[in-house]
Amino acid sequence: MSAIRIAVPSALPGGLDAAVGEHFGHCDIYTIITAQDGAVQAVETLENMPHVQGGCMAPVNHLASNGVQVLIAGGMGMRPLMGFQQVGITVFHGAGAPSVGHAVQALLEGALRPFAPEATCGGGCS
Repeated sequence: MSAIRIAVPSALPGGLDAAVGEHFGHCDIYTIITAQDGAVQAVETLENMPHVQGGCMAPVNHLASNGVQVLIAGGMGMRPLMGFQQVGITVFHGAGAPSVGHAVQALLEGALRPFAPEATCGGGCS
């Protein structure tokens, strides 16, 4: 199985012990995890892009251009969810995870569900 790059909106300073950000577009930073064969191989961070540099799609394109294939998010609006789908990033619902590491482990174990349109919030870019 090939490696996958997973992004998780995170509180500063990022990393596996960081809190999961409530909304992908308003997080402090993204923790980027490279995983292969069900195990974490590498952890890095990536700064968030302000919405003013392209609206809702700026963070979507930023993650896509950094090779992200999967996003674990607590919340987002319909426009960014559609944007992620358009660029080939699969979004999973990870609200309630006590840390980035827990959310990633739940994903690797198949315990997270795909983010459904009916789970989006009405805030557009949130």
